[in-house]
Amino acid sequence: MTDSIELIQGIGREGMQVNRYIAEDIALLRGSMEPLLCDILEYGLLSGGKRIRPLLVLMAARLCGNNGLETYRLATGFEYLHAATLFHDDIIDHSDLRRGQESIAKKFGMEAAILAGDFLHTRAMIFVGEMVGAEGLRRFGKATSAMVDGEFLQLRNAQEYNISELDYYRAVMGKTGVLIAAACELGALYGGGSEAEIAALRSYGEKLGSAFQIVDDLLDYQGDTALTGKAVGNDLAEGKMTLPLILALSQAKKRGDTPAVCRVEKILADENLRAESFTEISAFIEKYNGFAEARDHAEADISFACQQLHIFKSRDIQDEMNLLVGLGHYILSRKK
Repeated sequence: MTDSIELIQGIGREGMQVNRYIAEDIALLRGSMEPLLCDILEYGLLSGGKRIRPLLVLMAARLCGNNGLETYRLATGFEYLHAATLFHDDIIDHSDLRRGQESIAKKFGMEAAILAGDFLHTRAMIFVGEMVGAEGLRRFGKATSAMVDGEFLQLRNAQEYNISELDYYRAVMGKTGVLIAAACELGALYGGGSEAEIAALRSYGEKLGSAFQIVDDLLDYQGDTALTGKAVGNDLAEGKMTLPLILALSQAKKRGDTPAVCRVEKILADENLRAESFTEISAFIEKYNGFAEARDHAEADISFACQQLHIFKSRDIQDEMNLLVGLGHYILSRKK
C-alpha cells in the first residue's frame, strides 16, 4: 500500500465505515433527542473530514492484534471528540467557515454550537468507557484535560510576540498532538498491546500531530481557500504566533534586522494592521526562510514518528504499517 492512490483508497474505505457508524448512531439518537441537536450532528459530522483520528484508532488496534468490527465504536468516539473541539474552536477563533461551508456557530448560533460540542464530548466519553473501561477513560480524561490546558496556553501566547519554539510546541501538543496521540494510545490499549507497543504508538501520534499542526500553520499562509475550505490569514488576523513566523523572527533577530523585527511586532500588536498586512508578513516569513524551516521541522517529526513503528516489524501487519507510514507522508503533502 505504498502507492498514494492505494493510501487514499485505504483511508477512504475506513472513513466510509466510520461515516456509516456515525449515521446509524445519529439515526438512533433521533428517537430520543431534540431534532435540532440531531440536525447539527448530521451537518457537522457528515459533511466531510479526513477521519484521521478514527483511522489511527483502527490501525493501532490492528497492529496490536485486534481486527474486530467493534473497534469502530471506539474510533467513532474519537471523531466525536474531534468534532466537539472544532465546534468550539470556530467560536473561539470567530470562524465562519469550516470545510467550505458555514461553521456550526454561524449556521445554528453560538449557543447551539456550544451545547452540541458538549454533547459530543460526553458521548465520546461513553463510547470510550464502554470499549476500554476505567483505565482507558482515565487516559482519555488526561488527554482532554491537556487539550484544554493547551488552549489556555495558546490564549497566553496570543498576547506574547516573543514566544519560543518550546512554548509553541507545548501549545501544539495540547491543541493537536495530544488527541492524535490518545487515538493511537487507546487503539493500542483496546488491541491488547504491550506497554512498549502502546508507548511507541503514542509517540508516533505525538509527532504526527505536531507535523499536522505545522502543515496547518503553513496552509494558513500558503493554502488555497478553494481547497482548504478556510480563509487564509486567520492566524495572523487573530495575532497568533505560529511556527513559520516564530522561526522567521528568530532569523531576523540573529541577522540584526532590527527595523524589520520592530515593524512585524508593531503589526502584531495592532488588530487593524494585522488585518491589512498579510502580504507584508508573508514576504517577511519568506525572506527569512520561515516557511522552509517550518516544513523541515514537520518532515523531521514524520521521520521520527515512522521510526516508532519498527517495534511492530515482526508481525504480519504490513498493510497497517504501510498505511501509517503513508499517512505521515500524506500529512506533509496535504493541501487541505
